[in-house]
Amino acid sequence: MNANTMNISRRGLIGSLGALAGTALMPRMAFASAAAEARFPVVTRMVDGYVSSGKLPGMIATLGQGIGTSALDIARGTLARGNPSPVDMDSLFRIYSMTKPVTGMAAMMLVDDGKLRLDQPLADLIPAFGKMQAQATPDGSITDLRPAKTQITIRHLLTHTAGLGYSIIQQGPIKDAYIKAGVVPGQASRMALPGLEKFTPLKSLAEFAEVLATLPLVYEPGTTWSYSVGLDLMGRVIEIASGMAFDQFLKTRLFDPLGMASTGFRVPEAQAPRLTTNYAVAGGMLLPIDPAKTSVYLDQPAYPFGGAGLVSSPRDYDRFLAMVLGYGSFGGRQVMSEAAVRLGTSNLLPVGTDLSRSFIKGNGFGAGGSVGLGEDAGTYGWAGAAGTVGFVSFRAGLRAGLYTQYMPSEAYPVHREFAQAVLADVTQKKAAA
Repeated sequence: MNANTMNISRRGLIGSLGALAGTALMPRMAFASAAAEARFPVVTRMVDGYVSSGKLPGMIATLGQGIGTSALDIARGTLARGNPSPVDMDSLFRIYSMTKPVTGMAAMMLVDDGKLRLDQPLADLIPAFGKMQAQATPDGSITDLRPAKTQITIRHLLTHTAGLGYSIIQQGPIKDAYIKAGVVPGQASRMALPGLEKFTPLKSLAEFAEVLATLPLVYEPGTTWSYSVGLDLMGRVIEIASGMAFDQFLKTRLFDPLGMASTGFRVPEAQAPRLTTNYAVAGGMLLPIDPAKTSVYLDQPAYPFGGAGLVSSPRDYDRFLAMVLGYGSFGGRQVMSEAAVRLGTSNLLPVGTDLSRSFIKGNGFGAGGSVGLGEDAGTYGWAGAAGTVGFVSFRAGLRAGLYTQYMPSEAYPVHREFAQAVLADVTQKKAAA
């Protein structure tokens, strides 16, 4: 649920490490790893700066190099202002669009199982998408429509090229239609927030899919990269192809094998003390919009949002990144096949995709995440709407994650600064070797 992503840094050393789009006397409240600080001094200064300046109450970076290694962490601050509990590897964060790579890899498992095909028409699984209408003018009239010339495919859903809309991206009548229909697969607060209009959620992924099929496409399928609800719809596709509820599939095939016990679409009340508070940055102030004690994530969501719904811990998400970096291997077990990971982290964009209006210019896109191209090849990852980001660099044998909670994510250049800091530290280390 984030309109920022990873703009690729042209540094051949490690390929593309994407930049996605208290008081000074505050004590260090978390148990930072001395080894991590020594190895990643630029990242350490960045994390220090955001917390010691009072811009954010807490932040933690996780960095792991090599397959089978534990991540190092650099943590500062607390779960919330006024809360003495330090941020650590087991704190809980709303990862929003970092859910998309998880859903993408789940889909790749089913491709590997032979239950889905990348270029399979979506209508094979959900017939309602067989005869779609597209806007004559993107974000224009929703009555001036034309029949779509191309069928939506699984590839399109994974790569935001299905022509579907997104209420956080579209403007005008199509945005209003999405909100009115309840096709808003995400949540941020119990409060009404500017830009996050109140809506009546649909009751299930099945209903979400059927209602979505009645709305016009913004673009002709396969022609244009446009951030969309494609990965949310993929949740329903996974249910149909696997015969399992989407959230149960993730738990059975990914979370349990990876030991991701703290990751899910709802925070159990007993775990609320580990949950961070999410803030809005407004006028230089931090305003709590989703306090941990009363968080909307303590409730069961209407259905699992495959594009933006997960809450996770730095430790858990690092396990997911470690599995991807290990080409499907984790803890001596092949959680998913090497072929599936290689395919999912490759450029899956349809040939000729128009990127001129996208925020991934110069990049490719894989299964739910941005990928580097050419001399920048070797990275895969994505960012979240509340300041989180996670990626892997296959060239450097590196995985990296950053976790904090504020909205909108563009209020601070955290995504870009983190990628630049990691790049600087890895570059300096290689130069000194």
